[in-house]
Order: sequence, then C-alpha cells, then structure tokens
Amino acid sequence: MTPAAATELATATNEHLANISNTLIYSAMAVYTLAFFAYIAEWLFGSRSKVARTAAALTAGTATAEAKGPAVTVKSKGGTAVLERPEVVVRSSAGSRDVPDGPGAHGGDEQGDLYGRIAVSLTVLAFLVELCGVVARAASVQRAPWGNMYEFNITFSTVAVGVYLLLLALKKNVRWLGLFLTTTVLLDLGLAVTVLYTASDQLVPALHSYWLYIHVSTAIVCGAVFYVGAVGTLLYLFKDSYENKLAGGGKPGSFATSVLERLPASASLDKFAYRINAAVFPLWTFTIIAGAIWAESAWGRYWGWDPKETWAFITWVAYACYLHARSTAGWKGRKAAYIALIAFGCWLFNYYGVNIFVGGKHSYAGV
Repeated sequence: MTPAAATELATATNEHLANISNTLIYSAMAVYTLAFFAYIAEWLFGSRSKVARTAAALTAGTATAEAKGPAVTVKSKGGTAVLERPEVVVRSSAGSRDVPDGPGAHGGDEQGDLYGRIAVSLTVLAFLVELCGVVARAASVQRAPWGNMYEFNITFSTVAVGVYLLLLALKKNVRWLGLFLTTTVLLDLGLAVTVLYTASDQLVPALHSYWLYIHVSTAIVCGAVFYVGAVGTLLYLFKDSYENKLAGGGKPGSFATSVLERLPASASLDKFAYRINAAVFPLWTFTIIAGAIWAESAWGRYWGWDPKETWAFITWVAYACYLHARSTAGWKGRKAAYIALIAFGCWLFNYYGVNIFVGGKHSYAGV
C-alpha cells in the first residue's frame, strides 16, 4: 500500500469513528431523555404518598414547635385502637434543627420507587453509551478527547453522571439528584451538538504534551464534582427557607411542600455540599499547579495572567473563601452557601465565558 493510500485509509477510518461517536452521543441523549421522564414519574407518584400527611403534621397548629397531626387509627386483632401522632420537632433550639431527612423523590410510594429504579438503570445505560461515544471520539482523533469545547462538554457530562452513579454505588442518599442531573446533562449535550460542535482535528503543537492528560482531566473531574456540590448547595437554600417558614408558623405552598419535604434535611444537604467541595478542592489546587508547569513547558513562563489562568485563580480563591466561611461561626449556613454558588459561577464563566467571549493563549480551534 502506497503512503498516499495509507493516509486516505486512515482519514476514512477516523471519519467513520467520528460518525460513530456522534451517533453514540445522540443515542445517549435519547436514553437520558427516557431517564428524565422516569425521574419525573418518580416525583409525580411520590407526590401522592404519605409525605402530604407528614407535611400536614408539620404545619397543623404551628403556633408552637410541638404541633401534632391527626390521630392514627390502627386495627389490631379485630379491634381498633386510636394512637396519637408522634410529635414532630421542627427546630430543637435556636440555630439548630432536629428535622429528619425526607424519604426521597418516591416519597415512600412503591410505584414511585419503581420508576426511580428504572430511571437509575436508564441513567447507567446512557452513561455507558455516552462513555463509548467519548472513547470513539478519542479514537477518531487519536488523542485525549478534550481538545476543544465540544469534546470538553461531552466528557464533562460523562464524568458528572459518573460521579452521581459512584455516589449511588457507595449507598449515598442522592437519588433525588437524578432529575436535576439529567436535565442539565441534556442541556449540556444539546449545546455541545448544536453550538459547540467541532469536527475531529489534531491539536495545535503547544498541546502535544502528557500534561494534557494530567491538567485537563483533573479540570474536568473538578468541574463535575463542583457541579454536584452546587446542586446540593442550591437545594439546601430552598430547603432551609422551607424549614424556616415551618418553624416560624408559616404554611408553604402545596407544590413546595410536596417537593421539598421529600429532600434530605437542610443540615444534611449543607453537609453534603460542604464535603463534596472540600474533597475536590485539593484536586483543583493541583489542577492550577499542573497548568502552571505545563505553561512553562509550552510558553516559557509559569504564570502570565492569561484570562483562563486568572479566572481559574479567582475560582480557587472563591472556593477557599467558602471553605474558610464554613469554619467561621458567623458565616456558616446560608452566607457560606451564597459564596459556594458564586464560586461555581466563577467556574462556569471560566468554562464558557472565557472560551467564547475572551481571547487568550487558551483559545484553540474557535471553541
């Protein structure tokens, strides 16, 4: 075979692999859509469960924190016994809560739980299909599949789902995250295939380095974990407001009650978000250090205040402030949560805004 024929064959093979990758990504989107509807069904069936009765117990007679709901009738050996509903303590003392975690999106409903398990199974299938699409993209370009924003997007969403499934495998109570995750993953992939799509191509010379595998891969993992932490933080703010309203004698709307009552307690959500962010912060620190070392190898300087470098550092400072706030008495809770969301906003701008709207040495292949 002549060199020209070999080159033509290799080009055709790479194009075929790129087409396979595109097909797999679209297939993953279809399965994620099915999972999305299954998660919705879980929440819908959960809304008709005993959660509503629990919420009624919390809101009935909330002039004090020791409100009791209606009595419970229990049949036993042909007779009937009337039992008082146990007390539900909303707030044990100022600044602390004694609220149990909600039952989850299914709300204790068997059919809702079935749809939830189906949704998780579909999420696993979609994750595997998308992972194969990312691998096929890597094979088509014969390099790591994160040389442009399209490749970064499909890899990022794959890792984010992988983090969620890993937490489920570790028996963590995070199935409530499924609906929010699939929604944002579908938006992310939709943006990738419509706006950010870039045909398979080779990297510019500056990116031909083993640091690509180290620096960019850790950046993707950090972003995926920061995203999970941000969702937990946002839901914490909603759940904390809900619990505050109950503690103050207010009566939340039926929709808010149905949804928020099934989530973990605000204290659990706050702890979850904190642990997630604290666990990945050292890796984000390493990502910035690795990028500086790579910059010295590629451009002859460790730090040049390039827009990407600057916003990576701003993100690091924001998360450092959040972690510090969590250990400071006057800044725990909602104030620290606001800092966490600002920090994730900085990460998002570094991810999208800098690449699309700001030029610099990190701008390759358009987007």
